[in-house]
Amino acid sequence: MNLVGYIRVSTARQREAYGPPVQRADIRKWAKANGHRIVAWREDAISGTSELKDRAGWVGAEDLVKLGKAHGIVVGRLDRLARDVLIQELLLRNTSRLGGVLCSARDSENELLTGEARDPSRKLIRTILGAVSEYDREMTVERLEAARKAKAARGGYAHGGLPYGWASRGGVLVALPAEQAALRTMQALAEQGISTREIAKVLTADGHPTKRGGRWSSATVSRILSRTTDSIRKAA
Repeated sequence: MNLVGYIRVSTARQREAYGPPVQRADIRKWAKANGHRIVAWREDAISGTSELKDRAGWVGAEDLVKLGKAHGIVVGRLDRLARDVLIQELLLRNTSRLGGVLCSARDSENELLTGEARDPSRKLIRTILGAVSEYDREMTVERLEAARKAKAARGGYAHGGLPYGWASRGGVLVALPAEQAALRTMQALAEQGISTREIAKVLTADGHPTKRGGRWSSATVSRILSRTTDSIRKAA
């Protein structure tokens, strides 16, 4: 089959652990072992609870299935599809409705997605796995919130990931000159109506650094600009 490889990460930690390179490698290995061909790749940097309308990468993958350029979509593992059981089943149903299949590079999960048996236990086990993934995500959120509150009680910075342009020194936010320069460039270009895709190209060409040394993308620029705008509104 011709398949679209779908990659999803939601946090910087995931990029370091089960990030895009590892997911691609798993998908390529599985496809080769099973005689499939990856015709395109689509990627989202977004929460596993995000709905279809917010997943530009997923929508792009579905479009290729709809146009008949791919027979389906493959993920590295089921939790890269979603970490909300309802969204997991919705995306699976959407792909099926388009006449495509949804596969996992993990053979044990793949049987739950594409098995030909009509045994309803397949869906039961799949939804249980989805519910476990959802539970794990919610427990992680709860633990992080507890850690933030403990850190705040000690007087440290405890408001989630550090915003672009800033670093934490002894619990106090300090400006990073290089990132602040990139931030000013982003804002100036955005005010001129320049697209986030073009802004990403400018930042790359000018050698501006990303927060973690990765590649600039339209999604990264959009996220930083959105967060900066939200901060300004709250301060107003």
